[in-house]
Amino acid sequence: MANDRSKHLKRLRKLHRSARGWSVRAGLLTGATAILVPYSGLGLPDAFWAAAAGGSIAITWWRWVDFRAFRALPVPPEPDPALAGTLAREKLVGMVQRLPAGRTAIAEFDRQREFYKLRGLTVAEPWRRLDRAATMLGGLVGRLGPAAEGAVLDAAVAERQLRDLAQRCASVERTMRIGPSGAALRPAHRMLAEQLEQGVTAYEQFVTAAAGCVAEDNAAVGSLADATAFLRGVAEALADLRNPQTTPRAQTA
Repeated sequence: MANDRSKHLKRLRKLHRSARGWSVRAGLLTGATAILVPYSGLGLPDAFWAAAAGGSIAITWWRWVDFRAFRALPVPPEPDPALAGTLAREKLVGMVQRLPAGRTAIAEFDRQREFYKLRGLTVAEPWRRLDRAATMLGGLVGRLGPAAEGAVLDAAVAERQLRDLAQRCASVERTMRIGPSGAALRPAHRMLAEQLEQGVTAYEQFVTAAAGCVAEDNAAVGSLADATAFLRGVAEALADLRNPQTTPRAQTA
């Protein structure tokens, strides 16, 4: 992707080529006029030669003026490689998303990339299960009807919180592997892993109940309500875990 520096240098080269080209044209026309006028005398055709030579000289002068003025401008600095890579990726993602199946392909690529980062960690399997359940729910949303919009919104909130919890659990586990001092983090990691397992199980139960509703199973309607209530409770518990309420210190007399 062209940046400001490359655009500046490209325009500078273009102005230089234009100035050199007009210098050659001016030299040829001036030389032809200098030879033909004394050779055949001054006539109407020679007036055109002289006008063309004078005009080309004027254009050449302006081209060199433009080139020197632009060359005096500061050249933009080299772009940051990280920023350039980010901009190039955003441009590529934007192009792909405009394709019929581009948005789905980008979402799948992002999921696979996140899963690749979690390989070898205990959260990899819950993350895979959550991905599979979220994909299944995505195919059911359009068939659940407007009455289930609140439940689907609760599921979306719970999914985001579960993914955030999985990332936190993965960070703790990576820290545990640094050295012997990481053993002190085992209780915290165990608690986060249990919360993640409970949340993913609740999410899977919600998706199963939603699939039953799509299949017009009357018993699944009540199951969906129960699963939604349970999933909402899990989401609230995760929110409390992320933002614990601090108790005010007792004031001493």
